[in-house]
Amino acid sequence: MSLWRWVVLLGALGPLVYYVLAIFCGWDYFRKARRMCAPDLSFHPPVSILKPVRGVDREAYENFASFCRLDYPEYEILFAVSDTDDSVIPVIERLQRSFPDRQIRLLTGAAQVGANSKVNKLCRLAKEARHDVLAISDSDARVEPDYLREMVAPLAKPDVGMVTALFRGLTGGGFFSELDALGVPAESAPSAFVARKLEGNMKFAFGWSMATTKRHLAEIGGFEGFANYHSDDFELGNRIASKGYRVELMRKWIWMVFPRETLHDFLQHELRWSIGLRNVRKAGYLGLALTYGLPWTVLAAIAAPTAKVALAYVMAYFVLRLTMAWTVGVWGLGDPVTRRRIWLVPVRDLVNFTVWLAGFFSNTVHWRGLVFRVKQGLLIPLPAVKDVGAGD
Repeated sequence: MSLWRWVVLLGALGPLVYYVLAIFCGWDYFRKARRMCAPDLSFHPPVSILKPVRGVDREAYENFASFCRLDYPEYEILFAVSDTDDSVIPVIERLQRSFPDRQIRLLTGAAQVGANSKVNKLCRLAKEARHDVLAISDSDARVEPDYLREMVAPLAKPDVGMVTALFRGLTGGGFFSELDALGVPAESAPSAFVARKLEGNMKFAFGWSMATTKRHLAEIGGFEGFANYHSDDFELGNRIASKGYRVELMRKWIWMVFPRETLHDFLQHELRWSIGLRNVRKAGYLGLALTYGLPWTVLAAIAAPTAKVALAYVMAYFVLRLTMAWTVGVWGLGDPVTRRRIWLVPVRDLVNFTVWLAGFFSNTVHWRGLVFRVKQGLLIPLPAVKDVGAGD
């Protein structure tokens, strides 16, 4: 058998080994998480929830209202928008009328510290926050009443500098929305568990939900230190981890509400993520090639010396890939989208590989109606286009 065939067949084992490792890491994490005790109810420092927003997401009012129904002694919610005519302002004003006993503040305008509009707003929110503990969440996040107790609990340990969370998806239907919602439960979460196991500590955070303190934030130079960066959540988690602190996962999960998406919307979102990752973790981005089982399996089937060997690779891919998605997405997270759409995982893999390749040939991202070029992780604004997004 020729050398190239051996190279392909051996290379195709890489993703299969990764799937086995991810299955084990996911199983091990959730097994231990389910044995964890409830958070210490005596640890409940006052919290400022920071929400930089732009435009109106799907079910925005209900998303925001879930943060007003938290079972927590003392907290405030701070919203920040850039413009006085932002369409989300009436939604926040309605929220203030509906929950008069909650401390809900709306801040309009933020100094142009850098190119990242979201981080500009976070800079102002952090300064305006009354409390030391800061919980940062996206506008399309929805939470359960025990969210703050679970999110803040790990910060009681002196070696923990940040807490972040995984999510379950809520969609309004639509093929591309559900394909998008599969991303974290079926891909990012397993990858995070592997990184956590191999590196001993997560060195990044997920922007949809993060918690830290003003003290930890000050140690890394505040939000101002990465106001020009594309991947602000990665920068925040990575910089806190670089100071020797642990980045922990919240014991429970939040919800993310996905809008109805077109193919164009979905691909733009995925390409933005790929370009951002390539700029902040070049080696990690290249390493993703060893996790894409579908293209390797196709090549292995072509290179296989016999039909039985080809079939073995194909069967191994489908069994291990779907087992990984089921273990983490369904058994672990209880994600309803993964449960009903697990058959879409190979389709998602095909899209991922295609977008990964495209990520080598572009540095332009579309983000909430704004256009940027990404260079070495930094955002360079380009001429604006019509605002088509909602929320930051």
